[in-house]
Amino acid sequence: MSTVKNRSELLFLYDIKDANPNGDPLDANKPRVDEETGINLVTDVRFKRTVRDYLYDYKGYNGEGDKDIFVREKKEDDGSIQDGKSRAKDFEEDSDKVLRNCIDVRLFGGVIPLSGDSITYTGPVQFQMGRSLHPVEVKYIKGTGAFASSSGKSKKTFREEYVLPYSLIGFYGIINENAAQKTKLTEDDVKLLLEGIWKGTKNLITRSKVGQTPRLLLKVTYSEENFFIGELKEYIKLVSEKREEEIRDVRDYKLDLTELLKVLEANASKIASIEYLVNPRVEFVNNGERVILGDLEKFTELTI
Repeated sequence: MSTVKNRSELLFLYDIKDANPNGDPLDANKPRVDEETGINLVTDVRFKRTVRDYLYDYKGYNGEGDKDIFVREKKEDDGSIQDGKSRAKDFEEDSDKVLRNCIDVRLFGGVIPLSGDSITYTGPVQFQMGRSLHPVEVKYIKGTGAFASSSGKSKKTFREEYVLPYSLIGFYGIINENAAQKTKLTEDDVKLLLEGIWKGTKNLITRSKVGQTPRLLLKVTYSEENFFIGELKEYIKLVSEKREEEIRDVRDYKLDLTELLKVLEANASKIASIEYLVNPRVEFVNNGERVILGDLEKFTELTI
């Protein structure tokens, strides 16, 4: 398994309907929204959890054998939840063993609390906070529960929740080859990361996340050392004839790739490959004309 040697950038778009992509526990678990712009926010912590959960549930990184997830909820024999020091003891406080076994530390880094000084690994894979490509509306829903409010009562409890009718959310990330040497991140790890992003998003089945659909995953890998374009998400524009808060489905808009394709072409000599996955319902345009990613030079469909 070869260690990652080239810098890459990641762009991921997914959407959600009538649900809550990332509630704020300090604000009645409402979806996170920038009050100034109406843009929906999703933390990178929530996004990384999607990947971790997928690898744990579907790819065998569950602690049975030598494959594990370091940052996960694990209970002690007395029912209490482990703290960081207890988790480190599961690996004999051996930081090398943590790196060998725990793909999430190789990807995202982490702090390993040891009896002496703790060891901090800077993750090669980092994401900015996710932001919707358009302003959103927050809807308040109230309904009745299935059970009585207390024993002997005839009235049911009420439930309250806040949802977004629609949000197309974009995440931008980077894979740093220098940090990869320190965490021993491999190309196979990166393949699992991409699978976790795409399939993990589809496999979220909690009530507040069900129905999330991946729309676009783009990985740009560079041939020039320490070079990257940066801010790839900012080169994509959502174009709709509707007021953006009224968007309810992917068919209500097109994604304009004009600026993105222009900047990729301008840096073509520094790009080794452009890999992508796309949902068939998404329509892309370039200079007003429909464009299919598979027809573009250097664009190769990912296999996950």
